[in-house]
Amino acid sequence: MSAQKPIIVVGSINTDLVAMTKKMPAVGETVIASDFAIHPGGKGANQAVAVARLGYPVRLIGRVGSDTFGVELKTQLYSAGVDVSGVATTEGVSGVAVVIVSEGGDNSILVAPGANHKVTPEDLDANVAILRSAGIVLAQLEIPVETVEYLARICARENVPLILDPAPARELPRGLLQDVAWFTPNQTEAAFYLGGTYDQPTAAETAQVLLSRGCRGVVLKMGANGTYLSSPEAAGIRVPAYSVNAIDTTAAGDAFNGGFATALMLGKSPVESADFAAAVAAISVTRSGAQPSMPSMPEVEEFIRSRSGNTAYAGHER
Repeated sequence: MSAQKPIIVVGSINTDLVAMTKKMPAVGETVIASDFAIHPGGKGANQAVAVARLGYPVRLIGRVGSDTFGVELKTQLYSAGVDVSGVATTEGVSGVAVVIVSEGGDNSILVAPGANHKVTPEDLDANVAILRSAGIVLAQLEIPVETVEYLARICARENVPLILDPAPARELPRGLLQDVAWFTPNQTEAAFYLGGTYDQPTAAETAQVLLSRGCRGVVLKMGANGTYLSSPEAAGIRVPAYSVNAIDTTAAGDAFNGGFATALMLGKSPVESADFAAAVAAISVTRSGAQPSMPSMPEVEEFIRSRSGNTAYAGHER
């Protein structure tokens, strides 16, 4: 795979402080955690590690702080197989996420961006050769939105497909989606971008609204209800989810995006790529932590073989 164009990820790099609990605390309530762990995280770093664990070449552009977290984060990324030559160190603190995970695997996350908020268009200019070399670029919204907007313009100029994971959901500059190849919101994010609740429109209607805003393809990540794809190559296809016993859903969306990009780079169709990505995400939720949960290519291939019935796609949904 080394001769293939790499996947470039532009995004956040965090340390995750993870507390496990039987129930989520209500406002003003103190709950005793059943366990605690510290893991490397950040949506950008998670997606980069997801790709690296699958054995595909990946490079990350981002920033860490000058604290001990920053040193450890770069070391862990390098150990996972991520090229960190595009990761700069800025004076101050690294990004931190406080993650609360319930007994059922649900999670709530509070992010303190730290160095991630200092990823600027100048960082992209400094790494434009890396971006130009990409087969696909992955981005999220845990770095400044003006940086993501500038990235989208670079990708359009260099004719590099951009996959945008719009998390956390936030207002996007007008015209940004016109430079996005694949827009990949989950249910909550889709509701935000439609300005209402997700259960009002159908998946097809949701995808159509998002496509009308300029992006070339939409992948709606609908949890246990699978994914819904709409693009010129895959119009109105729902790919079912894999049924597993979830213990921690943290970074499931990052696992999906990393898997989706990798599969596309390996020549799979969008529908095949979504099924592959669903398997990557399914394995990830059976393990604790963000980056530690990302599976290897042999694990994913064996998982898909053992669940071969999942490839019976639900077909067109209007």
